[in-house]
Amino acid sequence: MSFNSFGRVFRFTTWGESHGPALGAVVDGCPPGLSLSEGDIQPFLDRRRPGQSRFTTQRQEPDQVRILSGVFGGRTTGTPIALHIDNVDQRSKDYSEVARAYRPGHADFAYDQKYGFRDYRGGGRSSARETAARVAAGAVARLVIPEVTITAWVEAIGGDAIDYAKFDAAEIANNPFFCPDPEAAARWEALVDAARKDGSSLGAVVTCEATGVPAGWGAPLYAKLDSELAAACMSINAVKGFEIGDGFAAAGLRGEENADAMRPRGDGGVDFLANHAGGIAGGIATGQPVRMRVAFKPTSSILIPVETVTREGEASEIRTKGRHDPCVGIRGVPVVEAMVALVLADQKLLHRAQVG
Repeated sequence: MSFNSFGRVFRFTTWGESHGPALGAVVDGCPPGLSLSEGDIQPFLDRRRPGQSRFTTQRQEPDQVRILSGVFGGRTTGTPIALHIDNVDQRSKDYSEVARAYRPGHADFAYDQKYGFRDYRGGGRSSARETAARVAAGAVARLVIPEVTITAWVEAIGGDAIDYAKFDAAEIANNPFFCPDPEAAARWEALVDAARKDGSSLGAVVTCEATGVPAGWGAPLYAKLDSELAAACMSINAVKGFEIGDGFAAAGLRGEENADAMRPRGDGGVDFLANHAGGIAGGIATGQPVRMRVAFKPTSSILIPVETVTREGEASEIRTKGRHDPCVGIRGVPVVEAMVALVLADQKLLHRAQVG
């Protein structure tokens, strides 16, 4: 039994390890006739690519994608689309200590307990390197949902949040933090630099909003749009929390405060006066923006020594060498967008299958 696939109609499977020769994805269920080339995928991989600033891992990976199947004459054929990305900058020697002792916060111990052995080179399948394949698959998913715009940004790093009064969507692409508040981005430079120089790391909160999602996408009970989004985002490495709409803050509201009041529109439609529910009711999209927040823990690979145990059960201490993100949530932005796109593409096709 294996769990390397996600989706129901639009389904993808990722393969490969952090320090293997390559990694990639197989996308199945993509409708035929869509225009697709490597050029449609590469810009999204470039946003996630490591080594672009001092605030991310310095591993140098071009992340050039190749389409191996499922496309003919520049269009999807309806058959599985195989996506291939070479690993070119592995340094497995950095992980010699990890072979002997477990890194706290990583999947080392859990993998050993489950499988009896593990790929200790960068964490193997548990490495965030695997998310490159998700981003490639997500680029294909976006072609299925041209009516939807998906935008994510970093809302907070190390507990320091943006000021939404200064939100400027154009700023997201203008700094290495995917930050819509230029003043917060300036503060974060010093914050992340200090953690990196200390050999430590910081957590982050990523917010994502999908606009243009038609009312009706989603399904009751066991394929709810919000539960699928939660599963998708919680599957991302280092994610420890997920909220739709007001999320946990809704628990502190009264019923009348939390209600998304509605008024009739002149054209027979409905105007919502609020969006506490994050654009989803009963697991089905309402037509409002679908909004969610995703919490990333601090990167577990740090230079500060931490108590641990060896594979033989002896007390030890470990500091993780190698090249690691001082804040993994930064590069989590394109990954969150990709997972949201993959869920929405799947839900669009599910909706079409049931109601036409």
